[in-house]
Amino acid sequence: LVMAAATTSRKCHGALRRLLCGAACLASAVPARRSPPRRCHVPPESHRVLVTREGSRTILVGDVHGCLDELKSLLQACGYDASTDHVVLVGDLVNKGPHSAETVAYARESGFACVRGNHDDAALFAHEARSEAGARGSDSKYSELKYAWVDALGEADLAFLGELPHTLRLEREEVLVVHAGVVPGVPLAEQRAEDMTTMRNLVRADGGGWWAAASASAGVAWAEEWRPEPTVVAGVRHVVFGHDAKRRLQRHEHATGLDTGCCYGGELTALVLPEWRLVAVDAGREYTVPGG
Repeated sequence: LVMAAATTSRKCHGALRRLLCGAACLASAVPARRSPPRRCHVPPESHRVLVTREGSRTILVGDVHGCLDELKSLLQACGYDASTDHVVLVGDLVNKGPHSAETVAYARESGFACVRGNHDDAALFAHEARSEAGARGSDSKYSELKYAWVDALGEADLAFLGELPHTLRLEREEVLVVHAGVVPGVPLAEQRAEDMTTMRNLVRADGGGWWAAASASAGVAWAEEWRPEPTVVAGVRHVVFGHDAKRRLQRHEHATGLDTGCCYGGELTALVLPEWRLVAVDAGREYTVPGG
């Protein structure tokens, strides 16, 4: 299925820092009428810039969730040329689908760029917890069968996940890639790590402004409200994100959501730049049920 739209390294897992969301997680211009921040890994560099080659294409891919066969099929449908094209994944490479560890290795070995998703972060915690438990066993959630795949991650794979940034700015295209979203009016350096990996909605804060909500049950979809703000986030006119599979493909004036629920039997979707063309392939099957 192809759709077109004209407008549209070293052994670091032992050294991965178990940090509560510190300055990167807590600093925000968003008022604090909200739950305490969740624990998260802080990458060496939270915000990166990618300068693509003149005349090249950039293929932005939605949440893969271990659906490696569909990822390869999607790249083929896009006419992917490894010698000239850039591939950027919007996070959540892992969990729910059948080939999580293999997907990480494939993305790393292929030189794909990727931002950090909440499931990528969970994989790091799962590996740490399972490694520490060892033969003693563990009653933590990470001892469950659904996290057994992390035992297959190699040192290079763990380093790759550990270094994933929260945002990637495509300088030539003026596009910001983030897994879940960004809060309007807040500079990138002040965005909370938790919000960038889990938010779906915005809720009006007391006294004005917004705070991010992981649930879609209150407020409005953040992508409906986001507008380019050169004085706040320079060099960005459009945001591409994933995470929100329930809403499927989201096409707003200044933001595009690419999570179309592949792991749930939906589709895996890409946005090809600079032509702003959408390409999608059907999932091979339903690998997990929503909420599972």
